[in-house]
Formats: sequence, C-alpha cells, structure tokens
Amino acid sequence: MFLLYLFFFKPVHEDFRIQKKTEELQLDNRIPTSKTSSDGDVFLAPEVNAFGRQFRDYADAHNERQKSVEEFYKTQHTNQTLDFVKKMRLEYGKLDKMVMNIWECCELLNEVVDESDPDLDEPQIQHLLQSAEAIRKDYPKEDWLHLTALIHDLGKVLTLPQFGGLAQWAVVGDTFPVGCAFDESNIHHKYFMENLDFNNPNYNTKTGIYSEGCGLENVFMSWGHDDYMYLVAKENESTLPSAGLFIIRYHSFYPLHKAGGYTHLMNEEDKDNLKWLHVFNKYDLYSKSKVHVDVEQVKPYYMSLIKKVRNFTFISSEDEELIR
Repeated sequence: MFLLYLFFFKPVHEDFRIQKKTEELQLDNRIPTSKTSSDGDVFLAPEVNAFGRQFRDYADAHNERQKSVEEFYKTQHTNQTLDFVKKMRLEYGKLDKMVMNIWECCELLNEVVDESDPDLDEPQIQHLLQSAEAIRKDYPKEDWLHLTALIHDLGKVLTLPQFGGLAQWAVVGDTFPVGCAFDESNIHHKYFMENLDFNNPNYNTKTGIYSEGCGLENVFMSWGHDDYMYLVAKENESTLPSAGLFIIRYHSFYPLHKAGGYTHLMNEEDKDNLKWLHVFNKYDLYSKSKVHVDVEQVKPYYMSLIKKVRNFTFISSEDEELIR
C-alpha cells in the first residue's frame, strides 16, 4: 500500500498566519471583499448543477445518481465508527510510503470520480482547477487560497490501487465528528442507526468524549481525504496558513459550515478560520461544471504557487532510498 508523502523535509517553526518572507504565500488576518460584477470578470454561482438540478439535492429518490449517492451514505454512516477512525489515523498517519510531486498527483485525479457527489461526475482534477480558478477571479491577491483550492481534494487518490485502494465510503462524502452523538444536520441521518457507536452511552451524548469549546483540532473526524491531507500537511509542518489547513480538514464538514451543527465543539480560532471556509465553500460547491478548464493553460500559474511553499514536495518512488 502506498501513502501520500508531502513536506518531507521539516522547516523551522514560524508564524503560519503571516509568512515573514515576501515571496511566500501570505494570509491577511482580515477577510477581504471579493470583486463584484461591476469589476468585470467575476465568478457567478449557477442556480443548478451539471445535471440541471439544485445543488446538494438528495431528495429525488427516482434519480439514478441520487440512488447511488444515498447507498454510498448508508455504507459510510454504518462503518465510520470511532474505532475505525483511530485505526485509519494510526495507519495513514505514519506517512511512510512513496509518491510523486504535487502536479503529478493532481493528474492522477483524472482517474477519480467522486461517488458521493450529486452535483458532478467529472474527473476530480477538473473540480480542483474549477474551484481554484473561480476563487482566483474573485480573490486575485489571495494566492494561498488558490493553492489551497488546488490541493484540497488530493487525498482522494486513496481510492486508487497504488495508494491503498480504499473504498469510496472511507475517502469521500460529507464528514462529521465521531465519539459524540451524530447530529441530525448530517445528510441521510437515519443510516447512523446501524453504526455501532449509535447506542454506545460513551459516544451518543451531545459532547460524548469531548467537552464544549474543546476545539475541532481535538475532535476525531470521520476518516477520509480531508483528514488525511490535513495530517500530511500538519505532521510535516506545511507553510500554508492555519486557515488553509482548516479548509483542507473541514471543507467536507457540511453539518458545520452549511447547517450550523457541532458549533459547541469549536474554540475561538475555529470561529476565525470558519469565516475563510465559508468563503471557500462557495467556489468548492458552485464551480462544478461540465465546462473544462484548459489544464495546460493554467498549469504554469499553479506551478509557480507550488514553488512558493517551502518543502511542499512529494517524494517519488524512485527516490525511496533518500528518505530511509
């Protein structure tokens, strides 16, 4: 089994919120105002998805795409237990396998279609570029956010054989805390009744094994591409700002950022970073389209961003001896 290996050489600790070097990606502490339609070329969120339906519409039981999505969530909700999450974090948190550079990993997502997504059935590299390009239109100066959009779903390569071939229910879909009660804001909540933790008195209260205001950093999330990429970045001391890491880990946490559930677990830093996640979510969700981005045309820009982030590199399988 192969695992994603980012940021192998660890940098010296520094302030992630505002980088000291001007050539590195920077985050302003305030949330900037996006461009408006009067400014010219801006991203306009469509009213319907690529299938001509409302975004995140899970209610049409007669639609074949919706049926497969619901079956996905039935399997996911049944199997994502606290024990399973701990097992996955222990195994994948080792970061002890080989891979490739970031752009090569992006190209691998040409082979991945997200079975949990009711809004798009296109290869995932297009979703990455569509969301990144949409943000770039409205927030041209927030280059760290452009790069965050480009890499936020890279963990989905875990569905591929060379990365372990995990089942999609263990990689994609909405995420949620485990170790506490499953909030009713979760989509297809009824299927949690089959989860072994559902009736466990240690886990089925509002706070469960946690405490109010403990901070999401201390909460076990359902296992998937979000948490994996977060672990990779965090354990190797990525120079992305904390808001970028927050977006990577919680962009699929729709029960929180869309429905307002689980806020009792947040601390003040979470609340600050949630503002940036709300900015990001518009583009992550509504940029999905059948109209493809010209990969070769935009590649030079994103390669330049990758070079700005110190130690943001993959190690190739041919260089295995270098990290032993």
